[in-house]
Amino acid sequence: MDKEEFKFFIKIVMCAIPILLSMIAGIWGLGAGIRVYDVWAQRKAGEAELARAESNRKIKVLESKAHEESAKFLADAEIIRAKGVAEANKIIGESLKNNEGYLRYLWIDGLKDTSNKVIYVPTEGNLPILEAGKR
Repeated sequence: MDKEEFKFFIKIVMCAIPILLSMIAGIWGLGAGIRVYDVWAQRKAGEAELARAESNRKIKVLESKAHEESAKFLADAEIIRAKGVAEANKIIGESLKNNEGYLRYLWIDGLKDTSNKVIYVPTEGNLPILEAGKR
């Protein structure tokens, strides 16, 4: 190798060293960048999971409030229905007082649907005669 070839070789090496160092620095920087990206991605995943948990909690709270409101409306409806039944019972009770004939009619009318059934007829003291035909 003569002096000119050696100078040319040194120039190539001197050009190659910065390129090689730049490549090494780039690879090292890329590795550091990947680590920074991983930390950032994990932070974002944590934030997304937190937002999802908060959203699920809000949904549960809203569902609970809806159930509570529904229960209140159902309770109000039941109270209104009970007041209606109580009023109807009062009206029916008042209309049946001292109305023996109508009560007897209802009892006789109810016997139409009692085919093949045992009917106990109350006697004195309102006690039924049980199994009188068997003795």
